[in-house]
Amino acid sequence: MNNNLFPILKEGWFHIGCGVVLFILLGFLDLDFLQFFSFVLVVFFIYIYRNPERQIMALEKGGLISPVDGRVSDIKENENGVEITVESSYNDVSVLRVPISCSVKSIEKIHGASLGKNSPKADILNEKLVISFEDENKNVLKISHISRLNFSNIAHDLIESQRLIQGLRYGVMLKGTTKITLSNVKKVNVTIGDEIKSCESTIAYL
Repeated sequence: MNNNLFPILKEGWFHIGCGVVLFILLGFLDLDFLQFFSFVLVVFFIYIYRNPERQIMALEKGGLISPVDGRVSDIKENENGVEITVESSYNDVSVLRVPISCSVKSIEKIHGASLGKNSPKADILNEKLVISFEDENKNVLKISHISRLNFSNIAHDLIESQRLIQGLRYGVMLKGTTKITLSNVKKVNVTIGDEIKSCESTIAYL
């Protein structure tokens, strides 16, 4: 994942390939109307699995970039620190990126359903990827990716104790909610309603 520089994510190749095969098959059967919809399906898959290259802006020390594209839906304090919630849709780039140079402290992948965010049991039953990162100053940040109404699982290639540099690709989530919990925050740099981009938006300073 972190070395994947193709314009289309490898996680989308199967879906795109199936769409192309269906398009060709429907063409042989002269089912023009259905063939048009299969073409739209191929374009849709290419769009949601796009993999643009991005450059990190010059940041102040301790700058934390967003790991996902999306809209900030909530910011609150709890017993673990500050929690920033980001909602991502199919319109957003699905690549997950490392928010700060750090090591992977723990990883937990929980398989489950893919209910909508308005379902009262979604946070409990839905598929999750929960990661704890630790930077060189022992600051710990926890990121929870929760799938919402997805047809594809959350993917990642992280290994515990792995050292990572800021901005590196580490996974894919097509649609869902990301909760970023920061234990030692000097400044939150976003507000509710902000549209943010992975690797390009600074969300906080540690």
